[in-house]
Amino acid sequence: MKIIISGGGTGGHVYPAIAIAHALKRRDPSAAILFVGASGKMEMQKVPEAGYPIVGLGVRGLQRKQILRNLSFPFRLGASLWKARNILKDFQPDVVVGTGGYASAPILYMAAKRGIPTLIQEQNAAVGLTNQILADHVNTVCVAYANMEAYFPKEKIVHTGSPIREDLIRLNGKREAAHTHFGLLPHKKCLLVLGGSLGARTINVSILQSLDTLCEAGLQILWATGHTYFEEIKTQLTQEQQSNIKVYPFIQAIDLAYAAADIVVSRAGALAVAELCIAQKPTIFVPSPNVTADHQTQNVWPLVEKNAALMVKDGEAIQTLAQEIIQLLKLEARQEILAKNMQYWARPRAAEAVAKEIFRLTNPSAADRRNRPDG
Repeated sequence: MKIIISGGGTGGHVYPAIAIAHALKRRDPSAAILFVGASGKMEMQKVPEAGYPIVGLGVRGLQRKQILRNLSFPFRLGASLWKARNILKDFQPDVVVGTGGYASAPILYMAAKRGIPTLIQEQNAAVGLTNQILADHVNTVCVAYANMEAYFPKEKIVHTGSPIREDLIRLNGKREAAHTHFGLLPHKKCLLVLGGSLGARTINVSILQSLDTLCEAGLQILWATGHTYFEEIKTQLTQEQQSNIKVYPFIQAIDLAYAAADIVVSRAGALAVAELCIAQKPTIFVPSPNVTADHQTQNVWPLVEKNAALMVKDGEAIQTLAQEIIQLLKLEARQEILAKNMQYWARPRAAEAVAKEIFRLTNPSAADRRNRPDG
């Protein structure tokens, strides 16, 4: 069995792809898996760290703000399509899988043209441009949200949930190790702040200006700022604050971070939402406004409606986020309700459900498609 997996640019595309690869290897240890990503992006580091080979394409996404940079887009796309064709010819995959991001477009398009079975996994409630373009060409679409018929042909949709990292599924018993790992005090409540793999300026500014207030409320803070903002924020912390605030550009041991957290503030990317539903931590989401079709708001709105999460708009966060955190800290019963209600969206077997669909594409008669599990 030979499988190509493509997707990247952000952790929301890369980590589900790696989770799917791990699920495929658990199902068939002899499976050969090759990743295809965008040269220079995070997948070129994260995928080899996970133990898989990766090939980079020169494709780049369209720039909304720097229009002149789009002049090279047709040439990069053409070169990437040609390289994708050669990758398919050399590797001879049985299936090609995409998890979103512009890196996946050339290889999936060329695979579909050659009649190779194809599958895309869409994590978000609103679909990005790449997967919208590919929808008519692929065989199967695995989704995490209901009512996705607006974007994809109904007969192609399988509800699997969004694949997450295996170490997040079992957090029980990790709290003590988490305190030791991050140097946290066991008797103090911990606020975990996540801005996504690229960081979130609004969240960072909101937390930075409220540090004294949050610490006076009895919180210690575990804070992933994003690489772009890390040095700037670290230099603004006083010596006294640094003993109570643990700042990182990116948290590798995210399972321990979730285990340590009592309250979470997070962007609302599909991966973060899926992980937090598994972790069942009371969360205040601050959706990014700088995404296609406002999909982060759509990702979290079903949870907000069902009292499973709180949401603060990005434009209001600097004024109100700290107040919302402190208010939630005081209401332990509310915390318990939010965490309990998150269970409804938890899909701990999503990666296995996607892997099953991938194998089904190579042997469609193996099981009746009408009896698919939802993960």
